[in-house]
Amino acid sequence: MPPASPEPQDPPQSREPRRNPGAALELLVHGVGGATPQGMLDDPRTVRVTGDATAAIYRRADDLHAESEPGRFHDGPVPEAYVWSNLTSGNGARALWLLLLPFMVANLAHWMRPPARSGRTVRLYGALVRLVALSLTVLLTAAACEVALDLVAWQCAGAAACTDGRSWLGFLAAADGGWWSQPGRRLAVAACVPTALVVLLWYLSRRTWSAYESQRPPRDEPSERPDGADGGQVLGRPGFWYGRRIVARLRAAHTAAGLLTVAAAVAGAAARHDRGTDNTLPAVLGWCVEGALLAGAAAVTLVVCRRGRSERRLDLRVDRALTTSLPGAAAALLVLAVLYASWSRPGWRSGGSLPGDATFGVIALAQGCLVVALAAVALALNRRAPAARTALRGLAGPATAMLACALGGLFTGGVAQRVADWLGGPGSGRSAFPGPPVMLSWQAAAIPAVLLSLLVPACWLAARTALAARRLAPVVEAEYAGERPDPVRTRSIARVRAAAGLTDAAPGLAGILAGATLLLGALGVAGAWFTGEVPATAFDGGPGAVDRAAEAAQALGSWLVGLAFLLFVTWGRRAYQDASARRTIGILWDVGTFWPRAAHPFAPPCYAERAVPDLTWRMASWTGRTGGRLVISGHSQGSALAAAAVWQLSAATRRRVALLTYGSPLERLYGRWFPAYFGREPLTGLHRETHCWRNLWRHTDPIGGPVRLPADGTKTEVDHPALRDPLVYGRTGDHPLPEPVLGHSGYQADPAFARERAALLDRLPPALPLPVPRQRDTGPDDTDGTDGTDSQGSSGRSSG
Repeated sequence: MPPASPEPQDPPQSREPRRNPGAALELLVHGVGGATPQGMLDDPRTVRVTGDATAAIYRRADDLHAESEPGRFHDGPVPEAYVWSNLTSGNGARALWLLLLPFMVANLAHWMRPPARSGRTVRLYGALVRLVALSLTVLLTAAACEVALDLVAWQCAGAAACTDGRSWLGFLAAADGGWWSQPGRRLAVAACVPTALVVLLWYLSRRTWSAYESQRPPRDEPSERPDGADGGQVLGRPGFWYGRRIVARLRAAHTAAGLLTVAAAVAGAAARHDRGTDNTLPAVLGWCVEGALLAGAAAVTLVVCRRGRSERRLDLRVDRALTTSLPGAAAALLVLAVLYASWSRPGWRSGGSLPGDATFGVIALAQGCLVVALAAVALALNRRAPAARTALRGLAGPATAMLACALGGLFTGGVAQRVADWLGGPGSGRSAFPGPPVMLSWQAAAIPAVLLSLLVPACWLAARTALAARRLAPVVEAEYAGERPDPVRTRSIARVRAAAGLTDAAPGLAGILAGATLLLGALGVAGAWFTGEVPATAFDGGPGAVDRAAEAAQALGSWLVGLAFLLFVTWGRRAYQDASARRTIGILWDVGTFWPRAAHPFAPPCYAERAVPDLTWRMASWTGRTGGRLVISGHSQGSALAAAAVWQLSAATRRRVALLTYGSPLERLYGRWFPAYFGREPLTGLHRETHCWRNLWRHTDPIGGPVRLPADGTKTEVDHPALRDPLVYGRTGDHPLPEPVLGHSGYQADPAFARERAALLDRLPPALPLPVPRQRDTGPDDTDGTDGTDSQGSSGRSSG
């Protein structure tokens, strides 16, 4: 399948005549896949008004001083473009974010809770998701320990046939009898690899935390609404887009968990050996080290479970004592474990797999139990506030958490299997090389069955789509009444419409995938524990068909895991070297990192914590300085940013701002998957508190759709009637060639866009007289200009 292309950016239409003179601004926010200011503004000469190389607002060079030139507004609003694509697809370091994919998915599960407001149950839901996220950090660290400590230092370095021809392992080889050849010292050296991985994750999180979570929102006063009376307007709380404190706490806890996992892998083997000898002192030391590790694990769990996010006010605290002492104590325990394992034990020999091989089974069992508990809590929340369009009846969060665990297992198995194959090739003494844990083989064998579980629903969806296309044919022809029917053209449009409806089937497929993963994962844990053999040998002596099926499943699963690992490495390399590939992969981050890091601190950073304050500051400062009217128009993912920014505005500023969304997933995707934040009640509140809002959509759009908000008192209906797509059915004098079916793009090319933008501006209060004196922009709460941000004005750099 070819890589996804960025969303096409449409040039603005010619400015429509204005009935309401005065300063007017259109703030354009693009969708996923990136955009350029030149493309958004349809002008090669653009100037950066404010911002930096990561995210900035641009204008046409001719419009730079429009506020001082009243004639600029006679033909309509002056357009500005907010370009935020570099927040997710900037430099080559973004390639490392692929390693964080399971963490990102787990973080999404936090935001998918049902919309009930039961405080204690909601807190329990958040704590369970954070524990699932913590288990992923332990799993990834354990995978690094499996490769470095078990496969390389314990198994390969302990077998002469494996170290022959590998000079880089010579100083660890048990056959050479050197100082480092004792098993404990080999493990101590190998511990550098997983420790380096944990430090790298800490560094990436710390670096992005300083850049993203440090952007202060424009309002720092407590929420204007009392507890329980905010009408679901959670995204309007002052501290919602400022997660600095919770990310710092979770980063300390996850870093400590990773270091403790490495320490347990190093010290566990030595302690088990010492308990089997007559020497009392080392055995006592082993018990002390393991007891300290258990105490550290309890402290980490307590920190993760104890406190969630602060949203009703801007929480500027960072808990520096905790964020320093917890990782520091874990690092000290790791040093203690390394020193303990390095104690001379002349008679100790490594054989088989590293003790602690059952770790992966314990992690898988714990993850399954957490997901089941999370599902029970989600169902309880959904029963208290059921919503008809909520994805999976409130189980979207548990299903997503299960898929995050599956991704983590896939990464773990892929790395371990590939390293084992590399070390266990011809001439390596395979009989002395047990390979990766049996549990990973059972997990790989489950992959073909999981994929088969999707085959029947996929076939059913294909048949349903074909039938829907046939039913839509007369509907399409009726919409273009008066034109000569063309069966080929009609079928083409009908097929696009029917295919666009597949988006609404995504929750069902995700539920089937998560359920199959949970069931087959449980069977895999049971099979690994009760048989102690890989599937291909566990069924020896059973019915021939079962034996052959087990062998085929293990072989195919191993191949699929290897393929996934190679694709992961290939994508990462391309993303590092090629900016266009980085933008394509960046679409994944555009969708997945909209939400703050509330569950996993090592997830890719939340770009909205930079973008939403940027947009809010710009709208508040421009309207406050000019007294003008502003329409913020967001396409696709940009509509979610625009809505979140409008939520953050004060009531006085919202009176001068209109919201125009098009190709918007606000209700179709966000409302179903994140009902507590974009469900019917929050969107109704946004409609009520926004001065005016209009939404454009098409039946052919697979992403955008109606927001389903009817007229309410003085508020008109948000949704415009579905736009025709294509605009022209057949060939005409004005359109001699067939018009394309635009689907998710090209909204600004529709005449309805300019009409609705003009209508929104006319519904806003009249603007103050022009010209506006040139001065620097002020903040939303800054009336004298002493605390505002400088506009570049004529010093803005041209990006043309």
